[in-house]
Amino acid sequence: MTARCLIVDDEAPARDELRHLLARFDDVEVVGEATTAEEAKVLLDAVDYDVLLLDVRMPGVGGLALARELQVGRATADGETSRAPAIIFTTAYADHAVEAFDLAATDYLIKPFDAERLRRALDRALGRAPDRREDDGDAASDARETAVTDGSAPQSTPRQGIRLPVHRGDRIILVDEVRVAFAEAARGYAELKLVAPGGAPTPLVEDKLLTSYTLADLETRFSDGFVRTHRSYLVNLRHVREVIPQVGGTLQLVMADHDRAVVPVARRQAAAVRARLGV
Repeated sequence: MTARCLIVDDEAPARDELRHLLARFDDVEVVGEATTAEEAKVLLDAVDYDVLLLDVRMPGVGGLALARELQVGRATADGETSRAPAIIFTTAYADHAVEAFDLAATDYLIKPFDAERLRRALDRALGRAPDRREDDGDAASDARETAVTDGSAPQSTPRQGIRLPVHRGDRIILVDEVRVAFAEAARGYAELKLVAPGGAPTPLVEDKLLTSYTLADLETRFSDGFVRTHRSYLVNLRHVREVIPQVGGTLQLVMADHDRAVVPVARRQAAAVRARLGV
């Protein structure tokens, strides 16, 4: 069945881009567009939508307020309670992600995002087969971890250090990978924990950055100095300061960031991590 989609965004270029991306998918049809939450309410009363692509910051009532109202339920013209569509937030601002998921959002996409990232969000929203690259079911990651653990070398070309573009509102911050202590998975995206320039453990004005990348995305982008120590963590081995053995064969890594964060190492990764660190 074709899923009916409503796009709600006050900026025409953003709506056009979403239409362009959605046109690639045969199982999703854009049935309506709205520029404000009030327009969206009218359309939601008229059509039983399956998916709502919702901007966070709009004139008047914002996307979070609309989502909160939909969560509670809205009465239709015949007195019945309308069925709320699955909500995917699409925004340039990363700082509302926690509140969005508290409102039972299916996903939180940080602009700009590509068709692949949108596809994963739609599959989750529509309850369809999960993408195999998702971090909590990533077969490719499992294969890479197994290859490292059993001593076989992955068949890949060594990658050079990169500068990762991270969107913060209307800015694009270019983050040198050498400043990334580790990345942690968070509901389909990843949060970077940074160290100060030169590796000094001094506090930063902004030492955490939320990205629209998954850990699997970052694993393919970052150099070979990064290791997937755990399903939820990708670690820059340059910034490991302590290794703490744990009962059961696992490890904990104390990182060089300001907070001296502790990152877990899964048991099947422990030997490979020890070897890479020479301990």
